[in-house]
Amino acid sequence: MSRPLRAVLILLLLASCGTRDRSAPKTFDNACTILKSRPHFVRAFRATERKWGVPVHVQMATIYQESKFKADARTPFRWAIGVIPMGRQSSAYGFAQALDATWKEYKQATGSRSAKRDDIRDATDFMGWYMNITKERNGIPLNDARNQYLAYHEGHTGYKRGTYRRKAWLMRISGEVGARSKTYQAQLRTCRRLK
Repeated sequence: MSRPLRAVLILLLLASCGTRDRSAPKTFDNACTILKSRPHFVRAFRATERKWGVPVHVQMATIYQESKFKADARTPFRWAIGVIPMGRQSSAYGFAQALDATWKEYKQATGSRSAKRDDIRDATDFMGWYMNITKERNGIPLNDARNQYLAYHEGHTGYKRGTYRRKAWLMRISGEVGARSKTYQAQLRTCRRLK
């Protein structure tokens, strides 16, 4: 094999490895199918469950809601007069849709200087860290996906103040997160990959 051809093949291989999480899974309704199509997710979810105690189904339901399992998910653009882009709605990015400031706080608190929001291991570790703070500050059990999501969305102080109560759409969404978490939990019991 010629050197240029070998170099091209190596570059293609490296490029395919670096982009494995960029696209969303084909289906979101079956936890087993998601994990079968993304085996490295299983290791990330399990590591976070062991380290932080956040159940896999709670992590999955939250990531589904935040990014639909897309590594480079971002918030939509804001537009002026319908045509002039005014920047994104927030700095949220990655699987966990962590904001810049919160991600910086996580990296400092955990010593994870090289953590990336578009890496599933780092994103789930972030969620475990954040949800444990929620448990400490607001008394929300780690298996309560609905209320953990409300605190995740509104922030610890916002949750404590009850800002979510004035947001009917958020109450509906958090109910959906809770329901999806229960569905994923039931499905995960049948997955051979996780047994």
